[in-house]
Amino acid sequence: MSDVLTALQDDFKLFLQALWEQLDLPSPTRAQYAIADYLQHGPKRLQIQAFRGVGKSWITGAFVLWTLFNDPEKKIMIISASKERADNMSIFLQKLIIETPWLKHLQPKSDDSRWSRISFDVLCSPHQAPSVKSVGITGQLTGSRADLMILDDIEVPGNSMTELMREKLLQLCTEAESILTPKSDSRICYLGTPQTVFTVYRKLAERNYRPFVWPSRYPRQGKLGQYEGLLAPQIQEDIDKGVDDWQVTDPDRFTNDDLIEREAAMGRSNYMLQFQLDTSLSDAEKFPLKMADLVVTSVNPKSGPDQIIWCSDPQNVIKDLPTVGLPGDYFYSPMQLQGEWTPYTETICSVDPSGRGTDETAASFISQKNGYLFLHEMRAYRDGYSDTTLLNILRGCRKYNVTKLVIETNFGDGIVGELFKKHLQMTGQAIDVEEVRANVRKEDRIIDALEPVMNQHRLIVDRGLVEWDYASNKDEAPELRLMYMLFYQMSRMCREKGAVKHDDRLDCLAQGVKYFTDAMSISAHEAIKSRKTEEWQSMLAEFIDNPTASANHMVLGMDKQQRDKANLIDTNNSSVPTWV
Repeated sequence: MSDVLTALQDDFKLFLQALWEQLDLPSPTRAQYAIADYLQHGPKRLQIQAFRGVGKSWITGAFVLWTLFNDPEKKIMIISASKERADNMSIFLQKLIIETPWLKHLQPKSDDSRWSRISFDVLCSPHQAPSVKSVGITGQLTGSRADLMILDDIEVPGNSMTELMREKLLQLCTEAESILTPKSDSRICYLGTPQTVFTVYRKLAERNYRPFVWPSRYPRQGKLGQYEGLLAPQIQEDIDKGVDDWQVTDPDRFTNDDLIEREAAMGRSNYMLQFQLDTSLSDAEKFPLKMADLVVTSVNPKSGPDQIIWCSDPQNVIKDLPTVGLPGDYFYSPMQLQGEWTPYTETICSVDPSGRGTDETAASFISQKNGYLFLHEMRAYRDGYSDTTLLNILRGCRKYNVTKLVIETNFGDGIVGELFKKHLQMTGQAIDVEEVRANVRKEDRIIDALEPVMNQHRLIVDRGLVEWDYASNKDEAPELRLMYMLFYQMSRMCREKGAVKHDDRLDCLAQGVKYFTDAMSISAHEAIKSRKTEEWQSMLAEFIDNPTASANHMVLGMDKQQRDKANLIDTNNSSVPTWV
């Protein structure tokens, strides 16, 4: 038994494997073993960047226990983006100490020992500092001391979206350095996933926190330089041996199909950040909103097909429409329109108001059906939210049978919504008004809303809108005209602050698309299947009630709506044939 314990003390990978068995988990994967090896043998200051979902936090929690297993006198601090997350890690460690046979000896014997979710002691000498302490990154750090500091996912969207936020976060990281005890074996470990291309993890790398980078796929040859020689040694060794580009690095964790689905759902740029750990995006990835991902065709104001099939075949390039996107980026027409044409599920008008001046008040009219979004028209005005502008938008609402107005309230503090309600009463239109307030940086908000939808080719744009967009603002100088165009704004949008000088039209579109985000999860196939089932049930019921009429309707190829109409006529006037 002593030999086994010695082996567990000497090799963290063996300890991890034994702990996983204790938790009834599958054996650690190759990536998890590599992370464990780096934790044990890595430098004094290190950071582990691995793709989301690899289990970094769990492995590092096991490393905390292994450290105490070797030396119960060690003082450890766990820091996370939130106090709750740090506390959850502390509770997890306590549970393992209690339930793992070879760790039970770490439980303190004295009633005076600390044992709470905030901090706890193991069986060690009395000390001012607890054995393990958990704290949020914005909590009270000063006054504490630690031999091992674990900073687990300190960068999250809520604290890293703006430059000011990132500067504050970096300052807090600097304060954490002063907590480390001046011992030869003291260590600081950062682990996380970049949230933006301006991630604080890049700044930490410049401060001698050497990264260990494990992406979900082997990088393409042209992208190897982006990792600056920081790839995990195991990954680099595979590349040197000639492994195929873009193969999955840890298939036991995620299969190829899993990663394809995640990329489609997240969008390319987010996937490159969170799964490929690539924080230096190329122009193609820097500008993620591509004209080629749109489907451009004539959009019916009242109804749409069940499915729209996108294809990037050169035959589908639309050559008679003006393109203001990046070089090589073109509009494509659909390969096929499939299924039945039925009314849209819902149509909204998204409004982004502005004051008088150089900015525009923009309105976009968008319909949804089967998870596809149909952009009918966009209107833009320079006179703020005048009565003329608001009434013109409402005329558009009447044209497209809009049922809801979605209005951003950041400008005017809700006054635009109240003005719309007044005009709706005057015009007698029954339209709901929903006010939304943006609290995320504009560039990130726009890309996060549009990129996943466009990547899946779910945004259908009317040809007439492209022509209107190009012809708008004719009185402006050519370079200024471009800045106001929707598709110029779309193609130049990136996550850098102030990426596009004028973004009113694009912001308005993103707001409308965001409203339908939940509907994007609806599978077109599932929707069609559901309607077909309803059709068959209706036909069966009709056959039982009136076999003759049912047979006539089937021969004539009537759909449910036509059959219901014929049955209604037949009920009201028996002299009228059932196939009318």
